[in-house]
Amino acid sequence: MSKDTVNQSVTHALSFDIEDWFHIVEIKAVEDPELWPGLHEESSLVERYTDLILEICARRSTHATFFLLGWVADRHPDMVRRIADAGHEIGVHSYWHRKVYELSPDEFHADMRQAIDIIEQASGHKVAGFRAPSFSITHGTEWAFDVLADLGLLYDASLFPAKRGHGGYACPPGIHMITTPSGRQLPELPMSVAPVGIGPVKKAMCYSGGGYMRLLPYALIEQGLQAELAAGRPTVVYLHPRDFAPDCPKVRMPPHRYFKCYVGTASTANKLDRLLAAHRFDTCRAVLENEIGALAGTDKEQVA
Repeated sequence: MSKDTVNQSVTHALSFDIEDWFHIVEIKAVEDPELWPGLHEESSLVERYTDLILEICARRSTHATFFLLGWVADRHPDMVRRIADAGHEIGVHSYWHRKVYELSPDEFHADMRQAIDIIEQASGHKVAGFRAPSFSITHGTEWAFDVLADLGLLYDASLFPAKRGHGGYACPPGIHMITTPSGRQLPELPMSVAPVGIGPVKKAMCYSGGGYMRLLPYALIEQGLQAELAAGRPTVVYLHPRDFAPDCPKVRMPPHRYFKCYVGTASTANKLDRLLAAHRFDTCRAVLENEIGALAGTDKEQVA
């Protein structure tokens, strides 16, 4: 099978976690939510770079899933509506961007209820999918899947099947079904991990989102994508507005976090454009439905 044929044999999932630059976790300079309104007024970049993302998607005639932070949707309802009116899927990324494993089930439910209500009101559409801040559904917090089901969400996209600073959850590669603690079934779209490297030296790692996509050269991103294609699995791309922002404000943080947060931002837009030109992408929900069949309900349902 030719490379061009393989490229069209699988539809990949394109997603964006819509939060502002100061929503990075565990950075003391910005961790207090009481600081956020002032930072938003002085240096917000979320709307400007979300509009850039929308331009790239429109140029390549590609739809994506936008997992919106409720705090951002509360302050940018017109932006939320623009995303929805462009035909993209609207998902939820929590309200306060708190890690799931630091919350109780009741706290998580309240946070999510607040976020969903605001996002649905702004977009005019029901929310179907969730991505946890920092992929923070970890072993021991499986109760979160029941909270998602209780809230009427139809799928999760929160699991990161490799070790990382704020999460990591051992799970099967690719799309699969989760059984919640109460016995319900929930489709899962985990992040993509594949062997990536130069020559015979390869390491299984994430290659297609956030800092990984900013830092890796395009050839290694393509290598990971081809490895998943060979296994018959779609790649999940995830990015944030700040990943596109060379002018992102700088704050004090440990050197390794500084490197992960700020290096490579000037290359992201071009890498994304190249991927969308070379491969077929769609929303998370569309990719799930291609693999497991129609989900119950509809993300196109209008909010009353």
